[in-house]
Amino acid sequence: MTRAVIFDVDGVLVHGYHARPHLRDQFDQHMRDFGMDPERFQAEFIVDIFLKKVLIGQTAMIEALDRRLPGLGYRGSPMTFAHFWLGHEGHLNHELVDAIRALRTHPDVRLFLATNQDHMRAQWLWQSVGLGDIFEDMFYSARIGMTKAHKGFFAFADDHIGKFDEPPLFFDDTPKVIEVARSAGWDAVLFEDNADVLDHPWIANRRT
Repeated sequence: MTRAVIFDVDGVLVHGYHARPHLRDQFDQHMRDFGMDPERFQAEFIVDIFLKKVLIGQTAMIEALDRRLPGLGYRGSPMTFAHFWLGHEGHLNHELVDAIRALRTHPDVRLFLATNQDHMRAQWLWQSVGLGDIFEDMFYSARIGMTKAHKGFFAFADDHIGKFDEPPLFFDDTPKVIEVARSAGWDAVLFEDNADVLDHPWIANRRT
């Protein structure tokens, strides 16, 4: 029977930001290279305008960077800054991505993404990183207008995926998101390493 299998991006398919702090290799750790204080960047850009506006599609990333970077001490182009940011946090988990690519060949599998992203990075992941070659659609926070902390995110995805005999099988690295997904009726699995996907019984049966 056909089933939707859905993956988070950061901390699952892409290395960089992770729900568990000790596994993070965050871009904002490089702020001093751009002449900015990392703590101010976190407080005045990430926590303020990025999480509140950019991530849910209310403000474009470049507009937000134009507005905030000069006050933080950066005098270069926001396009250059954004390019570095995207490149730094776009390293694929190749073992897992290759396994998912193989899974895609099974006729009873439909693959999707569910992720908190702004419009710019979502397009970059889809086109430049190549996730659009593997997955059928990407449900992301700026597109939906809310993050995965809200059941409405999953309702939006359900409406676009359609109904199947089994609930969507979802892998994410954030416990809170897992709780919300389960409350929305998804079969949500907390991702800690690749074995959580590769050894999952439903997946493993299609890898032989």
